Amino acid sequence: MNIYLLVGIKFILGIMVMILQIHILGKYEFSINTPLNQIQNYVLGGIIGGVIYNTSISIITFLIFILIWSLVVIIVKLLVNIKAVKSLVVGNPVILIKNGKVNVENCAKVGISADQLMLHIRMEGLFSTKEVKSAIMETNGKLTIIDMQSATPKFPIISNGKINRDILEVIGHDEKWLLSSINEQGVENIQDIFLGEYVNGELNLTTYPKII
Repeated sequence: MNIYLLVGIKFILGIMVMILQIHILGKYEFSINTPLNQIQNYVLGGIIGGVIYNTSISIITFLIFILIWSLVVIIVKLLVNIKAVKSLVVGNPVILIKNGKVNVENCAKVGISADQLMLHIRMEGLFSTKEVKSAIMETNGKLTIIDMQSATPKFPIISNGKINRDILEVIGHDEKWLLSSINEQGVENIQDIFLGEYVNGELNLTTYPKII
Protein backbone atom coordinates (compact mmCIF):
# COMPACT_ATOMS: atom_id res chain seq x y z
CA MET A 1 0.00 0.00 0.00
CA ASN A 2 1.21 3.51 -0.79
CA ILE A 3 2.83 5.09 2.29
CA TYR A 4 0.85 8.31 1.94
CA LEU A 5 -2.42 6.41 1.69
CA LEU A 6 -1.48 4.35 4.78
CA VAL A 7 -0.68 7.47 6.82
CA GLY A 8 -3.90 9.12 5.61
CA ILE A 9 -6.08 6.18 6.64
CA LYS A 10 -4.45 5.99 10.08
CA PHE A 11 -4.89 9.73 10.54
CA ILE A 12 -8.58 9.57 9.64
CA LEU A 13 -9.11 6.59 11.98
CA GLY A 14 -7.38 8.46 14.80
CA ILE A 15 -9.60 11.52 14.30
CA MET A 16 -12.72 9.33 14.19
CA VAL A 17 -11.79 7.62 17.48
CA MET A 18 -11.21 11.01 19.13
CA ILE A 19 -14.64 12.17 17.92
CA LEU A 20 -16.13 8.94 19.24
CA GLN A 21 -14.58 9.58 22.68
CA ILE A 22 -15.97 13.12 22.72
CA HIS A 23 -19.49 11.86 21.95
CA ILE A 24 -19.31 9.06 24.54
CA LEU A 25 -17.65 10.99 27.38
CA GLY A 26 -19.13 14.43 26.64
CA LYS A 27 -17.58 17.66 25.40
CA TYR A 28 -17.07 18.99 28.92
CA GLU A 29 -14.61 16.20 29.76
CA PHE A 30 -12.32 17.46 27.01
CA SER A 31 -12.57 21.12 28.07
CA ILE A 32 -11.32 20.75 31.65
CA ASN A 33 -7.78 20.18 32.85
CA THR A 34 -7.56 17.20 35.20
CA PRO A 35 -4.76 14.65 35.69
CA LEU A 36 -6.87 11.99 33.97
CA ASN A 37 -7.56 14.19 30.95
CA GLN A 38 -3.87 15.07 30.63
CA ILE A 39 -2.86 11.39 30.72
CA GLN A 40 -5.61 10.53 28.26
CA ASN A 41 -4.50 13.20 25.80
CA TYR A 42 -0.78 12.39 26.15
CA VAL A 43 -1.27 8.67 25.58
CA LEU A 44 -3.75 9.10 22.72
CA GLY A 45 -1.45 11.68 21.12
CA GLY A 46 1.50 9.31 21.56
CA ILE A 47 -0.40 6.42 19.99
CA ILE A 48 -1.56 8.47 17.01
CA GLY A 49 1.64 10.46 16.56
CA GLY A 50 4.04 7.60 17.21
CA VAL A 51 2.28 4.96 15.14
CA ILE A 52 0.76 6.92 12.29
CA TYR A 53 4.08 7.23 10.40
CA ASN A 54 5.32 3.73 11.23
CA THR A 55 4.67 1.68 8.11
CA SER A 56 5.48 -1.58 9.89
CA ILE A 57 2.32 -1.23 12.00
CA SER A 58 -0.77 -2.21 10.06
CA ILE A 59 -4.06 -0.33 10.04
CA ILE A 60 -5.77 -3.16 11.96
CA THR A 61 -3.07 -3.12 14.68
CA PHE A 62 -3.27 0.66 14.93
CA LEU A 63 -7.06 0.53 15.23
CA ILE A 64 -6.83 -2.13 17.95
CA PHE A 65 -4.39 0.05 19.92
CA ILE A 66 -6.58 3.14 19.95
CA LEU A 67 -9.79 1.18 20.60
CA ILE A 68 -8.21 -0.59 23.60
CA TRP A 69 -7.04 2.76 24.99
CA SER A 70 -10.49 4.27 24.44
CA LEU A 71 -12.05 1.34 26.31
CA VAL A 72 -9.65 1.87 29.24
CA VAL A 73 -10.51 5.59 29.39
CA ILE A 74 -14.27 4.90 29.31
CA ILE A 75 -14.00 2.29 32.09
CA VAL A 76 -12.01 4.70 34.29
CA LYS A 77 -14.56 7.47 33.64
CA LEU A 78 -17.35 5.14 34.74
CA LEU A 79 -15.45 4.16 37.89
CA VAL A 80 -14.59 7.77 38.76
CA ASN A 81 -17.93 8.18 40.56
CA ILE A 82 -16.55 5.86 43.24
CA LYS A 83 -15.11 8.12 45.94
CA ALA A 84 -11.77 6.30 46.31
CA VAL A 85 -11.22 6.20 42.54
CA LYS A 86 -12.19 9.84 42.12
CA SER A 87 -9.78 10.92 44.84
CA LEU A 88 -6.95 9.00 43.19
CA VAL A 89 -7.64 9.92 39.56
CA VAL A 90 -9.24 13.37 39.66
CA GLY A 91 -8.33 14.59 43.14
CA ASN A 92 -10.36 16.69 45.57
CA PRO A 93 -10.70 20.45 46.11
CA VAL A 94 -8.15 21.68 48.65
CA ILE A 95 -8.87 24.49 51.13
CA LEU A 96 -5.94 26.93 51.23
CA ILE A 97 -7.53 29.65 53.38
CA LYS A 98 -10.32 29.25 55.89
CA ASN A 99 -11.76 32.19 57.86
CA GLY A 100 -8.70 34.30 57.15
CA LYS A 101 -6.18 31.64 58.22
CA VAL A 102 -3.78 30.24 55.62
CA ASN A 103 -3.16 26.49 55.57
CA VAL A 104 0.55 26.49 54.66
CA GLU A 105 0.70 22.70 54.42
CA ASN A 106 -2.07 22.62 51.80
CA CYS A 107 -0.44 25.46 49.87
CA ALA A 108 2.78 23.44 49.68
CA LYS A 109 0.79 20.35 48.72
CA VAL A 110 -0.73 22.01 45.62
CA GLY A 111 2.48 23.90 44.82
CA ILE A 112 1.30 27.49 45.27
CA SER A 113 3.68 30.07 46.73
CA ALA A 114 2.83 32.98 49.02
CA ASP A 115 3.31 35.44 46.14
CA GLN A 116 1.00 33.44 43.86
CA LEU A 117 -1.63 33.17 46.59
CA MET A 118 -1.57 36.92 47.22
CA LEU A 119 -1.75 37.59 43.47
CA HIS A 120 -5.01 35.62 43.24
CA ILE A 121 -6.37 37.43 46.30
CA ARG A 122 -5.57 40.84 44.76
CA MET A 123 -7.21 39.77 41.50
CA GLU A 124 -10.43 39.32 43.49
CA GLY A 125 -10.17 42.91 44.75
CA LEU A 126 -8.99 41.87 48.22
CA PHE A 127 -5.73 42.88 49.88
CA SER A 128 -5.29 40.57 52.85
CA THR A 129 -5.85 36.94 53.75
CA LYS A 130 -7.91 38.23 56.66
CA GLU A 131 -10.55 39.34 54.15
CA VAL A 132 -10.84 35.80 52.75
CA LYS A 133 -13.54 33.54 54.11
CA SER A 134 -12.42 30.61 51.99
CA ALA A 135 -9.89 29.97 49.21
CA ILE A 136 -10.26 26.61 47.51
CA MET A 137 -8.04 25.04 44.87
CA GLU A 138 -10.31 23.18 42.46
CA THR A 139 -9.40 19.89 40.79
CA ASN A 140 -8.66 21.70 37.50
CA GLY A 141 -6.11 23.96 39.22
CA LYS A 142 -8.35 27.03 39.41
CA LEU A 143 -8.39 28.96 42.69
CA THR A 144 -11.85 30.03 43.90
CA ILE A 145 -11.89 32.75 46.56
CA ILE A 146 -14.86 33.66 48.78
CA ASP A 147 -14.63 36.91 50.71
CA MET A 148 -15.91 37.49 54.24
CA GLN A 149 -18.87 39.52 53.00
CA SER A 150 -20.17 36.83 50.65
CA ALA A 151 -23.39 35.13 51.75
CA THR A 152 -23.38 32.76 48.77
CA PRO A 153 -20.57 30.21 48.37
CA LYS A 154 -19.22 29.63 44.87
CA PHE A 155 -19.40 25.87 45.27
CA PRO A 156 -22.58 23.74 45.50
CA ILE A 157 -23.42 22.06 48.78
CA ILE A 158 -24.61 18.98 46.89
CA SER A 159 -23.38 17.80 43.52
CA ASN A 160 -24.29 14.54 41.79
CA GLY A 161 -25.87 13.13 44.94
CA LYS A 162 -22.85 13.83 47.15
CA ILE A 163 -22.46 16.31 50.01
CA ASN A 164 -19.67 18.88 49.91
CA ARG A 165 -18.89 18.97 53.63
CA ASP A 166 -16.25 21.69 53.26
CA ILE A 167 -18.91 24.10 51.93
CA LEU A 168 -21.30 23.12 54.71
CA GLU A 169 -18.61 24.11 57.17
CA VAL A 170 -17.97 27.40 55.34
CA ILE A 171 -21.65 28.46 55.61
CA GLY A 172 -21.83 27.40 59.27
CA HIS A 173 -24.22 24.46 58.96
CA ASP A 174 -23.94 20.72 59.50
CA GLU A 175 -25.22 17.59 57.79
CA LYS A 176 -28.20 17.37 60.16
CA TRP A 177 -29.38 20.80 59.02
CA LEU A 178 -28.92 19.82 55.38
CA LEU A 179 -30.93 16.61 55.69
CA SER A 180 -33.69 18.46 57.50
CA SER A 181 -33.75 21.17 54.81
CA ILE A 182 -34.04 18.76 51.89
CA ASN A 183 -36.78 16.80 53.70
CA GLU A 184 -38.75 20.03 54.10
CA GLN A 185 -38.64 20.37 50.31
CA GLY A 186 -40.03 16.87 49.81
CA VAL A 187 -36.74 15.14 48.98
CA GLU A 188 -35.90 12.03 50.98
CA ASN A 189 -32.36 11.15 49.91
CA ILE A 190 -29.23 13.12 49.05
CA GLN A 191 -28.70 10.69 46.15
CA ASP A 192 -31.88 12.06 44.50
CA ILE A 193 -30.33 15.52 44.15
CA PHE A 194 -28.36 16.55 41.06
CA LEU A 195 -27.43 19.99 42.39
CA GLY A 196 -27.89 21.76 45.72
CA GLU A 197 -27.04 25.48 45.92
CA TYR A 198 -26.98 27.81 48.90
CA VAL A 199 -28.07 31.22 47.65
CA ASN A 200 -28.63 34.19 49.99
CA GLY A 201 -29.39 31.94 52.95
CA GLU A 202 -31.73 29.61 51.04
CA LEU A 203 -31.19 26.07 49.79
CA ASN A 204 -32.12 25.56 46.13
CA LEU A 205 -32.38 21.96 44.92
CA THR A 206 -32.36 20.44 41.46
CA THR A 207 -33.35 16.78 41.59
CA TYR A 208 -32.82 13.97 39.12
CA PRO A 209 -35.84 13.16 36.91
CA LYS A 210 -38.03 10.47 38.42
CA ILE A 211 -38.10 7.21 36.48
CA ILE A 212 -41.68 6.09 35.96
